[in-house]
Amino acid sequence: MVGAVSLQADEGAKVYFGDLHVHTSYSFDAYIFGTRAGPDDAYRFAKGEPIRHPGGFEMRIDRPLDFYAVSDHAFFLGILNAAEDPEHPLHRHRMARKMRNPASNRKRQTSAFAPYYIYLRLHNRPQDSRRAWQRIIEAANRHYEPGEFTTFIAYEYSANYSINGGNLHRNVIFRGAAAPPAPFSRIDSMDPEALWAWMDEQRAKGFDSLAIPHNANASNGKMFALETRKGEEFGADYVAARTRNEPLAEIVQVKGTSETHPLLAPEDEWADFEIYAFQVGNRRRSRLAGSYVREAWLNGLGVGERIGANPFAFGVIGSSDTHNAAENFDESSYFGSRAYLNDSPTERGSVAATSPDRRAKKQSARELLTSSAGIAAVWATENTREALFDALRRKEAYGTSGSRIRLRFSAGYDLGEPDPGSEDLMGRRSGSVPMGGTLPAQDRSPGFLVWAVQDPMRGRLERIQIVKGWLDADGSAHSSIHDVACAPRLTLDPATARCRGEPARVDPATCAVDGSGGAAELSVTWRDPTYDGERPSFYYVRVLEDHSCRWSTWDAIRHGSEPPASVPRLIQERAWSSPIWISPSA
Repeated sequence: MVGAVSLQADEGAKVYFGDLHVHTSYSFDAYIFGTRAGPDDAYRFAKGEPIRHPGGFEMRIDRPLDFYAVSDHAFFLGILNAAEDPEHPLHRHRMARKMRNPASNRKRQTSAFAPYYIYLRLHNRPQDSRRAWQRIIEAANRHYEPGEFTTFIAYEYSANYSINGGNLHRNVIFRGAAAPPAPFSRIDSMDPEALWAWMDEQRAKGFDSLAIPHNANASNGKMFALETRKGEEFGADYVAARTRNEPLAEIVQVKGTSETHPLLAPEDEWADFEIYAFQVGNRRRSRLAGSYVREAWLNGLGVGERIGANPFAFGVIGSSDTHNAAENFDESSYFGSRAYLNDSPTERGSVAATSPDRRAKKQSARELLTSSAGIAAVWATENTREALFDALRRKEAYGTSGSRIRLRFSAGYDLGEPDPGSEDLMGRRSGSVPMGGTLPAQDRSPGFLVWAVQDPMRGRLERIQIVKGWLDADGSAHSSIHDVACAPRLTLDPATARCRGEPARVDPATCAVDGSGGAAELSVTWRDPTYDGERPSFYYVRVLEDHSCRWSTWDAIRHGSEPPASVPRLIQERAWSSPIWISPSA
């Protein structure tokens, strides 16, 4: 169903767009890459001001964001900035001088993390990090404009399962204007359970926070493993600590998507979107099992049946993980995310290099897999820290690949068809729950009400899909994909639950998109014909735009080159909702 409705819902709630994963020069790796923009620069960028890229060009976002969080790495935080001071004891050290001048050593930046890391470990100065942390807090508070622009005090906990891989990284977001005197980092512990215990302790002192895991896709199966980091089975206390502290996970960012993988979901023809198959911190491929959120949601149903508690009942957002202090989320003007490492089309791999340097070519091939993504979207009553944080905690949030698609999703047993003339299209109905919620099962199928509106500066919408996951009576987990609303040029085939017809036409020479027949807005109430109230299940929404050119294709066209064959020429920007769980025992 297509119609025009108010963007506001739930007694004045509206959607806000932002980025909760941003690195500045206070992160040691961003500094080594050449970034010199600090937290104040990052917040100015998010509000619409231009800032300078290390490559010498201007970075500007196409429109301001509503909220932003500088989340620099807690370990070695700000040490290299401090060493710029001629009076600092590390200022004259050979390695410090090298890190201050990455432009003279660009080849080495692609592979020489190890000696820098060892140097920083040997010369770690907690006092430098504490001072940097205070400056981060001050910058967040200085740029906070309640009702207009929200900043969060934040940092990244960058632990690994082992020294060689198994990414367990989380961003820690604080609710208020104050934070602990120092962040908890991998130097304190590599075990997320220790982080959660610290968060609980700080919460008791008045510092509420939540942690958001990211790059599960690059975790080598460790992010959503079916045992603790110590190799123990899940227990009720573990699940309570995890769900209390981690209500969300990043589903998309510059290092690919973490929704699912074609080998994990062969029935899903859209599962191959922006796949980045390598681990964080090394060049090895990441193990699939335990690395993707849909599989985790399915596994969570099984664990819940066995022990009575689901460790993976989390929602999703998107964010960027930019190391430039800035990301513009626009395929047509992507400038990379790692300063000197990918600030040109040749270094990004979208234009063939003439250099015979094999190491540089391998690096550019890896950079070619990165994405111009992603955005966090939150439904809240106002643009303040408290309202946004509380919405994040209750999982009324979703992620997008870069477009600002407006998406609403709720479920209830007495939901009728959406009325395009009503201002209460998505308002809370009696007995209904929004995305992120749990609905008690009944012996009749609930209605799933979905509403999506295109980003006015991006492509039209092609379809709305609902992805279902469930357990059979024998405990086996399954998922299925249902197209539930189609653009006008397409027809929904009820036998296959697929929108049939021709996709949007994209001119390969100019990337111009013929959006005729695409939808500015789609809404529908859907009921599952295979619903079984006796079995636990979850449902989430995926909204797909019309096809458009990927950033690598834009790069190649601008430089008169053939787009690289190793990645798709076109992509479909999209949004993913947090799930709604159906619980037989809720």
